[in-house]
Amino acid sequence: MEHVTEEKGSPMEKNNFKEILSFAREKEEEAVKFYQHCATVAGKPAMQQAFLELADEEKRHVKMLTKFDPDKVDRLQLKKIPDLKISDYLVDLEFRPDMDYQELLILAMKREEASFKLYTNMAGDCGNEQLVKLLKLLAQEELRHKNRIQREYDDVILRDN
Repeated sequence: MEHVTEEKGSPMEKNNFKEILSFAREKEEEAVKFYQHCATVAGKPAMQQAFLELADEEKRHVKMLTKFDPDKVDRLQLKKIPDLKISDYLVDLEFRPDMDYQELLILAMKREEASFKLYTNMAGDCGNEQLVKLLKLLAQEELRHKNRIQREYDDVILRDN
């Protein structure tokens, strides 16, 4: 039996890129709505501003994913993003409209952590080098978000206690 390999840029590969990009875009759009909602229920102006900034970051990712060119994936540079691991020691929470800032930060950290793990696991299950790189890039962005939220948690919550 003849072994068939797909060439770089084949229709199947491009469809996988499109599917992953579409999936990631949906996740980012969901995150925009989540952070916008958090801003509306946040009690203090500083809290509202922090969540609106996170929503704006997610909007930038939606734009990036919308304009992403799969043919340029080889040019992407992956960076090592340190994980502060603060969220590893916190309990998962369900969203409630009356959450305080600490709880909203924990929920946001956990969401970003879950997205990071999702993309990391998808990359581990993928045999295509270009798709792996794209998934690792997406995971890297989620870890960057998680770290931003963890730094806020460290600065505001842990330092006050």
